[in-house]
Amino acid sequence: MNVFYSLRRLLPFIGLASLLTLGATQAQVLAPPGPDIVPIMQQVALDSVTVAPVAVDTKEWLLLNKDIQTELDGAVHNLYNFKFDKAERQFRSLRRRYPEHPMPYFLMGLSTWWKIMPSNTHNEQYDKTFYAYMDTAIVKAQRLYDADNNNYEASFFLSAAYGFDARLHAERRDWRKATVSSKRSLTYLQKSREANGLSPEFAFGEGLFNYYSVWIAEEYPFLRPILLFFPKGDKQKGLAQLQTVARQGFYTGTEARFFQMRIMASERENKTEEAILTSRGLVREFPDNACFARSFANHAFTEGEMAECEQTSRDILTKLGKGLPGYEGFSGRVAAYYLGYVMQNRYRDYAKAKDFYQRCLVFCESVQQTKGGYYLFSLSNLGRIAAANRDVTEARRYFEQVLAQTERKSELYKEARTYLSKHPATAAVSPSSHLALSSR
Repeated sequence: MNVFYSLRRLLPFIGLASLLTLGATQAQVLAPPGPDIVPIMQQVALDSVTVAPVAVDTKEWLLLNKDIQTELDGAVHNLYNFKFDKAERQFRSLRRRYPEHPMPYFLMGLSTWWKIMPSNTHNEQYDKTFYAYMDTAIVKAQRLYDADNNNYEASFFLSAAYGFDARLHAERRDWRKATVSSKRSLTYLQKSREANGLSPEFAFGEGLFNYYSVWIAEEYPFLRPILLFFPKGDKQKGLAQLQTVARQGFYTGTEARFFQMRIMASERENKTEEAILTSRGLVREFPDNACFARSFANHAFTEGEMAECEQTSRDILTKLGKGLPGYEGFSGRVAAYYLGYVMQNRYRDYAKAKDFYQRCLVFCESVQQTKGGYYLFSLSNLGRIAAANRDVTEARRYFEQVLAQTERKSELYKEARTYLSKHPATAAVSPSSHLALSSR
């Protein structure tokens, strides 16, 4: 594992010691060219108890303003339900009334972030807009902080905005900017955590950091010397903090649930029953969020809940066909593959299975994702269907692609090689010998 790839995964969690990011991304990237050097970060202590600050004037804090929360309740729901136009209309209204406050700019940036999310952050068309909103939020929050360095709300937005900035720069492999923003985010996290007792919103960043700083050390032991320069985490405390935020947070509650789902579904935690409960709840509350729908379909598939997997996958393809925001090739490939699998193994409808697998290939190719499992397993299953139908020519075509794109040690490679060796290209195939599987 390349050290720079691992650091790429670490940076978002440091920078994200505040309000949401994706967590441990699964996207594979190349190491950055040249000898990138990660600056040493200051030693800070995050292991003291969380206390509410004494004699803090919070009357100007929009983050704790119940009237603002009531006003923005629909907007926050629309954001996570991918009704971006409706959400941003209310955020712009807030900006008109509070032009010098960081919150409306941060919320606009958050809305932009969720436009990037459905593509697994591959989509770069929103980058400039995203950076502009986060930069503006930083400028506005910095002014508040400079006027009063005990303004924990300002610290919260500084940590959050720098965290997001770090995450996207890491995704774009701009390691210098990602590192600088991460360091700044961590500095303001240390300050904002003093207000944890005032609102669960403030505990979200620390919860993420507590969990993922330990996760990084466990996942990549060779990074432990570097991690000595970071605060010490507490995984169980982090999970408890995320649980509290998930139940009580207004702005960060949905984000906390999203991270809980990802954490529980991870190989290290392996609590898939908890993951599917959380993802099912998210889909019911936000039915048009493509990311939540895709995650639920995946968890249902993993848990063998094929009826729910099928229904959710059909919904994804229907919404993709209608052009709903966030529904694109990344979600289409997942849904098409699961439907192909269901048709093949549950209904034994091989004609429909073949159609869905072929659609999966098209979706994968449309988003340049032809190295992953959905593409390769679709090719392999198409080869199996053709082989069972005694169509050697078609089966060879699919298995040759599998052979060319999979690792030699994989079972898919071995299966494809075995079939091709037993069915040479010169083998004659009589059309009358074909079995019509769809008629069985």
